[in-house]
Amino acid sequence: MTGAIFVELKKYVDTKFGGNTWEELLAAAGLGGKEFQIMSEYPDTDAVALVTAAAAATRKPAGEILEDFGVFIAPDLLEMFWGAIQPEWRTLDVIEHTEQTIHSIVRLKDPGARPPALHVTRTSAGEVQIDYRSSRKMCALARGIARGIAGHFKEAITIGESECMHRGDSRCLISVRLAG
Repeated sequence: MTGAIFVELKKYVDTKFGGNTWEELLAAAGLGGKEFQIMSEYPDTDAVALVTAAAAATRKPAGEILEDFGVFIAPDLLEMFWGAIQPEWRTLDVIEHTEQTIHSIVRLKDPGARPPALHVTRTSAGEVQIDYRSSRKMCALARGIARGIAGHFKEAITIGESECMHRGDSRCLISVRLAG
């Protein structure tokens, strides 16, 4: 997993929990003293260990933490990839074009990067359906990023998930609809 995610995760932990929480999570995850560099790659197991430690420390489900983290990082992701986003796009447009724009840039800049494979279908003017496939099974992070993008554009959305790898399905099928 790219170091940028870990750098953002540290920022999230520092912002949400403050103090020595990051160091405590590293220790609880068996990663005490480890530092993450933005342009480096790290084992997925490091992310899983940190999220597991955060879930234990906060007594919140890991999915809830990942979704909140997704909301948190969305503004930074939009800023990072703003040049790939058309000025007229809004929430559903950004989601619809993520694979062709943002993920293609990520793969170009870092050939070792493995963002999730997203197949997004525009089902109507007010809805997209995301076919999410990743061995990481971090669909909660994807839902959070969608919520964060909507927050950036000041749009209300509803999210549904008719299929999920955590329930034994081969993919996560996430619907994002404009509300109202």
